[in-house]
Amino acid sequence: MLIPRIIPCLLIEDGGMVKTRRFGKRTYLGDPVNVINLFNQFEVDEIVLLDIGATSSGQSPNFDLIESVAGECWVPLTYGGGIRSTADIERIILSGVEKVVIGHSAAENLDLVADAALTFGTQCIVGSVDAKRKLFGGYEVRVTNAKRKLGIAPGERARQLEDAGAGEILLQSIDHDGEMNGYDLDLIKEVTEATTIPVVACGGAGERTELVQPIRDAGASAAAAGSIFVFSGRERGVLINFPERVFLEDLLGGVSNTPSQSL
Repeated sequence: MLIPRIIPCLLIEDGGMVKTRRFGKRTYLGDPVNVINLFNQFEVDEIVLLDIGATSSGQSPNFDLIESVAGECWVPLTYGGGIRSTADIERIILSGVEKVVIGHSAAENLDLVADAALTFGTQCIVGSVDAKRKLFGGYEVRVTNAKRKLGIAPGERARQLEDAGAGEILLQSIDHDGEMNGYDLDLIKEVTEATTIPVVACGGAGERTELVQPIRDAGASAAAAGSIFVFSGRERGVLINFPERVFLEDLLGGVSNTPSQSL
């Protein structure tokens, strides 16, 4: 049965795997290759791997680590963090990564998205939109691990990335990241209604049954999550886990994406 994608979104910093809370507090999870091997056994649809250390420090991608992880990953792998050129993207793709996420660098130079889409195809390019709720309503996009404001709404930013050539949007709620209090469906709707390309919604899942909500209730193409797949319940004991296929089929079997959001 073909069902919408459910995707672990994993973070690395200084060579180790971590999980953030509101893009801030870190919890160390272990060696990235070991964690990836555990997800291999769960037969996940794909994995998103973001190097938040490279993004915040301005470092280049850790190509040796990317190659090690990609060599162990049996499912489609998407990578983001530290990417600044098409040469970086080429090296990452040649390592075995299928898609790359561009966020911080796109804020500096949107032409990088266009050049990358032209060189590697739109299907390889994911535009990153990290959004935070504003004090008096609405949302704003931030980059560099939420430290820098772009002064633009998430829907508008998603359209810019789509127009530049991105084939998919990775949407993350800064406020819901690691809180395990549910997805921000209003934010997700704002972005899915503003763009015609697939939107992967991430941030806030606390119960496995909530994984359907971004897709069923807000128009997302796929749901991504971090805490729910690396912690045991709300006590946050580290435990790598993933729902069984039969559970996901029961949860998502009656849910379909709109044609404009299907890959």
